[in-house]
Amino acid sequence: MTEHYDVVVVGGGLLGCLTAWMAARDGARVLLVDKDQVNQHASGRNAGSLHFQLEYRMVEAGEEAARIAAEAMPLHLDAADMWACLEGEIGEPFGVRQTGGLMVAENADEVRVLEFKAELERGWGLDVRTLDRTELDGFAPYLSRDIVAANFSPLEGKADARTAAPAVGRAAVAAGAAILTRTRLADAHRTVQGWDLTLRETGRTGDEWARTVHTAAVVVAAGVWTTEVGRIFGAVLPTIPLALLMTVTSKVPRFIPHLVQHAGARLSLKQTLDNTVLIGGGWPARLMTDANGAPAFDVKPQLLPQSIAGNARAAVAAVPAVARIPALRSWVGTTTVAPDQLPLVGAVKDAPGVFVATGGSAFTLGPSFARVLAGLLAGASPDIDIRPYSPSRFAERICA
Repeated sequence: MTEHYDVVVVGGGLLGCLTAWMAARDGARVLLVDKDQVNQHASGRNAGSLHFQLEYRMVEAGEEAARIAAEAMPLHLDAADMWACLEGEIGEPFGVRQTGGLMVAENADEVRVLEFKAELERGWGLDVRTLDRTELDGFAPYLSRDIVAANFSPLEGKADARTAAPAVGRAAVAAGAAILTRTRLADAHRTVQGWDLTLRETGRTGDEWARTVHTAAVVVAAGVWTTEVGRIFGAVLPTIPLALLMTVTSKVPRFIPHLVQHAGARLSLKQTLDNTVLIGGGWPARLMTDANGAPAFDVKPQLLPQSIAGNARAAVAAVPAVARIPALRSWVGTTTVAPDQLPLVGAVKDAPGVFVATGGSAFTLGPSFARVLAGLLAGASPDIDIRPYSPSRFAERICA
């Protein structure tokens, strides 16, 4: 017997759980499916940073690239507001702390990047200001004396990536959503009233069986599997997968209240609620590939010693006290970006009733992505102009 839903969400990370929760709260019959477990992949393995300033990867390629990346700022501002009240709406704590973030500079060239970036961000409405060395002495005394200036935004902070998506998933179930884990989307067929989806479930003994569900709408919240899932619907959803390093230290007395990133180096650093220091910022790991050379996302990426060393040097250069704190563990998280660095958000071209969100800072922007998707599912017009993030922009280029 075919089961019927209003919405099927593919992907059990933070974005998928948020979308399922919002849609179920709006009264939709929702099924969330994940090929593994809720929060097993990117949402549970990232650093939990809430970056609302433009990140280093968005400014390193120059001013024009930064201007393009800044077109996502309406999503940043919306997400900042949503994170501030998300725990209260979900009814569980998951470590949200918006105590402010700094992007630091060590030389005149980097200061010019800060000044350009701050002017650009303020033009979009972000609360950000540049602090000089004298101000930093009292505001962030833990920073190296080599730091000469920093941009500060009071909206930035962190959340606990280990607990956020599971908490939202529980709220989705409480709102009426169903969740199937160890279940992958295998096929999709368009019908007059929506989509017939073939789902393949895997039991704990490895046995596999199929079920068919009918749904009026589908949300692709599949992270690094977005391009692959898009093909099931005949959609062109180009994404670039990234495998990124993170390192956590032992616990030390609290001394870093801010999220710290760098204008001239790959660095993201903060002290967690359990008093460890979490270090990341975009240093690469090696994605494994299959026999055909395609990324094998189910195979654990390989840590690169040069990335571990480079990330550590960047951290110590910005916050010298980190040199005295033992590192406990390094691991890899995966994420995606679109070729133009802007997110993919909205309806999928030539696949009526299919929607997608991915790219950019997907953990940070998850609440905003989900709010836009839930509105589209309900037939509402977004109050954010999502045309710059249209998934069809790449299909149109290919066809041109």
